[in-house]
Amino acid sequence: MTRKETKIIEAGREPSLHAGAVNIPVYRVSTVLFPDVETMVNEAQPYTYGRRGTPTTRALEEALCELETGARTVLTPSGLSACTLAILATCGAGDHLLVTDSIYGPTRLFCERVAKRYGVTTTYFDPHIGAGIAELFRPETKAVFLESPGSYTFEVQDVPSIAAAAHGRNIAVILDNTWATPFHFNAMAHGVDLSVQATTKYIGGHADIMMGSVTANAAYKDRLAQVHGDLGLCASGDEAFLALRGLRTLGVRLKRHQESATELGAWLKTQPEVARVLYPPLHDDPGHKLWKRDFTGACGLFGIVLRPASAKAVAAMIDGMKHFAIGYSWGGFESLILPAHYHRSIEFPLEGPLLRLHIGLEDVEDLKADLVSGFERLRQTA
Repeated sequence: MTRKETKIIEAGREPSLHAGAVNIPVYRVSTVLFPDVETMVNEAQPYTYGRRGTPTTRALEEALCELETGARTVLTPSGLSACTLAILATCGAGDHLLVTDSIYGPTRLFCERVAKRYGVTTTYFDPHIGAGIAELFRPETKAVFLESPGSYTFEVQDVPSIAAAAHGRNIAVILDNTWATPFHFNAMAHGVDLSVQATTKYIGGHADIMMGSVTANAAYKDRLAQVHGDLGLCASGDEAFLALRGLRTLGVRLKRHQESATELGAWLKTQPEVARVLYPPLHDDPGHKLWKRDFTGACGLFGIVLRPASAKAVAAMIDGMKHFAIGYSWGGFESLILPAHYHRSIEFPLEGPLLRLHIGLEDVEDLKADLVSGFERLRQTA
């Protein structure tokens, strides 16, 4: 069996079809021409219209599908649109959706605004619920949406236990797997039916694309493809080319992100300004056992809970950073820091302000020095 380190290099590549080019060219396509009416009517050629796929987007879909060990992958214009597509492919008017309380904020807003308006009821559950989720099932429950670990509070979920309970009732399991990527968590092997990626992040890896993907198993691939087509979702050839470029270096980048994040996370635990570090690879993290059981690695995204401090002090700390930039998203080569603002239905106690850090590819010692200076500003600001 081909190992994943080799898969990310070879998947979706057929140089013989593109004059021997190592990288598939960018196909910018809207209109596709047919040789005759019969071919058009029967759709008897691989490509029929730009929105329905091009050689560039098809190559990325095939590569991601192979890495995810799924049956079908589709591309969307953003990570959020991938999350919402997975929901719309499994739920309709009158249906009930279960969502982890640690879910990505915009996905939560979609559930509370759009899904609710179209008759889908959402219940949020404790990320640590495990097999106990069965108690929340209703006759109309159609899907469970997981995110493990959550991208703000980093709780790890028992995905296999939740999936086993859901499948006993013919309920679909959706997972936002952006943190681990399919490189470090095989969603399908752990019982997930639809695996979501914000390919904007680690798949792209260079902070210059907007894209999402959803991969389905055999049971849900046709429904996913239908809803994807009905919504008119697609991604451009340029974005797909950049995502393929990023995919080829995913393994080496994730290794560096994890090594740096683990070193910085352990160091941050020793700093007097820090109450807690939220990073599952650390041995004392509440989610460490599940992470070690189910994941093959990690990324560079984690949280730190500060000891009590004013908003002014936190702003002073962050505003003066030299190597950490202030910005949304994550997964690129650069280190980022920001105050984490999130909404929970179930209380997540915090000793002080919560910050989210993405550890990029810079030298760890430079990042430590930047944080030391930041903590000094934090202490000096009332």
